[in-house]
Amino acid sequence: MLSSTGPQDTGELAAALSHHLEVGDLVVLAGDLGAGKTCFAQGLGAGLGVVERMTSPTFTLVNRYVSGRLELHHLDVYRLDDIAETLDLDLPELLDVGVTVIEWGEEIDEVLPVDHLTVRLRFRDGANGDAVADGDLVLDDQRLIQLEAGGPSWTKRLKVIEPALQRWIS
Repeated sequence: MLSSTGPQDTGELAAALSHHLEVGDLVVLAGDLGAGKTCFAQGLGAGLGVVERMTSPTFTLVNRYVSGRLELHHLDVYRLDDIAETLDLDLPELLDVGVTVIEWGEEIDEVLPVDHLTVRLRFRDGANGDAVADGDLVLDDQRLIQLEAGGPSWTKRLKVIEPALQRWIS
């Protein structure tokens, strides 16, 4: 389990992870609304060297960034009404040329390749993000982040990546 103290820290964690990404990688972002999925995606982009401003593709479905070390495809499938709509995303083609990150990707898990990394973000207090006092510390910006390997490739890779994320291990 990883722990983030706020949006900047979440972005830095994602940037540290991004250094280990390669063409064909799929990162699925899961968690409650407002838990930091877009922030995490922005951190991945920053770590890859994306210079454009990254915004959530909630209405466009796919944003493509080519300015970084690797081409980055940022998808948001929150508004898809039917799993069949995923065919329009051309996911296999996206994976062939870059790294793909999908917000709300757990909603289409059945059509995703087995080999992917799921990043689960949740509020530290386990609730809905309401501020919770812990002594003098307010936990509203803190998140717990869990990395789940999908497939044998990510199972092996997470063991190699773990030292780079040591700062966030809780």
